[in-house]
Amino acid sequence: MAAKDSTLTIEGRTLAVSNLGKVLYPEAGFTKGDVIQYYIDAGPAILPHLQDRPLTMKRYPEGVGKFFFYEKNCPPYRPRWMRTAKVKSERRGEMRFCLVNELASLVWLANLADLELHVSLARAPALGRPTAMVFDLDPGEGADILACAEVAFWLREALAALKLEAFPKTSGSKGLQLYVPLNTATTFERTKAASLEIARAVESRHPDRVVTNMRKELRRRKVLIDWSQNEEHKTTVCVYSLRATPVPQVSTPLRWSELQKFRKAGKTAAFRFGPKEILARLRRHGDLFQPVLELKQKL
Repeated sequence: MAAKDSTLTIEGRTLAVSNLGKVLYPEAGFTKGDVIQYYIDAGPAILPHLQDRPLTMKRYPEGVGKFFFYEKNCPPYRPRWMRTAKVKSERRGEMRFCLVNELASLVWLANLADLELHVSLARAPALGRPTAMVFDLDPGEGADILACAEVAFWLREALAALKLEAFPKTSGSKGLQLYVPLNTATTFERTKAASLEIARAVESRHPDRVVTNMRKELRRRKVLIDWSQNEEHKTTVCVYSLRATPVPQVSTPLRWSELQKFRKAGKTAAFRFGPKEILARLRRHGDLFQPVLELKQKL
């Protein structure tokens, strides 16, 4: 991609992109142009997971390691063709979130240095109906992603007893996430209650390794099973999203067999995937998170 400003035509949409040579990941020399190119290349895989989901932007205008900010309201200078969703907020009243339903919208956000894509577990307009239940596995001090992998298998076992199938992905940072596709009528009240009880069941069996209370002093050498993401006004990082790590890493879906292999190898680096690795995996495997969009399960 050109180093300076340019105009792109994407699926009939024309949009200006700027400062393409600006380095957003200094340790890797990864530029804004590289970010845009990654999202263009990964677009066919990521867009179905963004479809109709209110997006919270996490923007890094000067690159990772520097000032960043979250932006929930879709900017007023958005293109006329950018779709939005009305979301009621107790503190802010009615807000309009961006909906990333086409590739041009994704590129427009990437041009704003929106490196990370955080989305609702529900789709507009049915914002009270989550399509999945999620568990965020976050290692405390003295624990790592290998410990998260072990906890993921304990959670899988607990879910299987309830006849529920789960799909793992890396957070792209230091932990793992498990998605339990539902795609049937439910509420956040139910998914939040269920995820808490399931997390507590695993904690009761492995109290020396697992915690469900978020207090930091309780998390040393343990993995937090964060069940609280199952809430209408919270978001989780979208699969295939970049993360604002020192070098670009991506939230990556894994097979359970891979998770077991990486855990047994005992190498945390095995869980880190950059944009090139993701695109190669997509060519080789397709979208491993496709079942999260389609599989119907009942709590």
